[in-house]
Amino acid sequence: MDGADTEYNTYEDFLDSQITPLDLYYLEDEVLARQLVELGYRGSGEVLKREEFEARKAAAEASRLSQRTQQKILSSAGKDLKDNFLKALALREEANRNGKMTSIIFIRDKNVRGQELSGYIDYSHRLKTEDFEIYFSGKKKLLPRPTDLSFYNWETNVSTSNASPNYQVIAENSSGLLFKNKRDRKILNVDPKVSPGDNSTRTPIQTDLYTQVVIYDHVTRRKT
Repeated sequence: MDGADTEYNTYEDFLDSQITPLDLYYLEDEVLARQLVELGYRGSGEVLKREEFEARKAAAEASRLSQRTQQKILSSAGKDLKDNFLKALALREEANRNGKMTSIIFIRDKNVRGQELSGYIDYSHRLKTEDFEIYFSGKKKLLPRPTDLSFYNWETNVSTSNASPNYQVIAENSSGLLFKNKRDRKILNVDPKVSPGDNSTRTPIQTDLYTQVVIYDHVTRRKT
């Protein structure tokens, strides 16, 4: 019976639905009536063995849980994203959550005090440590922090750099700022005049929300 797995809570409920009032009148025993339905002698619908009912029930529940988990994990799910930057983040969210990609986001913009900030954000790490729904819903702007890979406040001259679970920062270098991926040891170069490196791409984003945004995507490959 289609829908039997979701319509009834227990196998007994399913059997009861197959029993007619006439069955109970003649048999005068609900348990016997259920047994006859299970064996296929009585009942008004398709015969469904207990094992098959339980299997269907489990499969339906697993499907529901999977859908709920997917919606819960992806903060961008179901959001009406109009800005290119938020669309770009949504496009990369799942890959950054499951480890297939580790993106670094460069952002230059002003904070609420009007001070110009710039910095490099480990997108995968920030996804795992905070709720991105506030960014995808437009309630808050994603900005660099002193705890990110790199941070610079242009007015106060405060400058910081920090390693993340995915990247090591190489700041003292003649080539400028470099990031070393901790999984495959590949170097990601953020200098726009040179290649970003193996398995890496550089994508400038045209956005109305920020002064400047560039996303560096690195496809991670474990050493074998």
